[in-house]
Amino acid sequence: MVTLQGLTVAFLVARQGAEQRELTGPWQAVLEAGGTPRLISTGPGRIQAFRHLDKADTFAVDVTVAEATAEPYAGLVLPGGVANPDFLRLDRAAVDLVRDFFVRGKPVAAICHAPWLLVEADVVRGRTLTSWPSLRTDLINAGATWVDEEVRICADGPNTLITSRRPADLPLFEDALVTVLARERRGR
Repeated sequence: MVTLQGLTVAFLVARQGAEQRELTGPWQAVLEAGGTPRLISTGPGRIQAFRHLDKADTFAVDVTVAEATAEPYAGLVLPGGVANPDFLRLDRAAVDLVRDFFVRGKPVAAICHAPWLLVEADVVRGRTLTSWPSLRTDLINAGATWVDEEVRICADGPNTLITSRRPADLPLFEDALVTVLARERRGR
């Protein structure tokens, strides 16, 4: 059995716009594997998740990006939603936090539209990844190789990058996330 006991995993979202299933599915996978998820956002209080374009539930923020660094976390999860990564791209502290995970060699998992934030952080050059299809050109222009796959694990860089296309791919994305975090814990 894969265990994340003792590991804390960061989930970064904007104050609004995160696709709820892409937040709660990986969150639950981390919990079920014994890990501790923590919600980071651009402000304190609660974030507003969405079901596509409709408001869904709210979730309590554990720490703001202004207070966060990658150091205490085993990895980072970037949920999608169309608006979520677009808001995050405009927040310098959020972009810097993402880059910090890459610099420190820690796994990052991004689904759906979340790779837009990776483009902004300039961390996709030379990497192979997947995303929501409309990001294809943006990722290629940023130096990535884009593939249309349910989940893609790329270790050709300073860290392991896990990407996925859409909510329908969540079971494979969640499995890859937990497997990579457990493997990284064991030292690859």
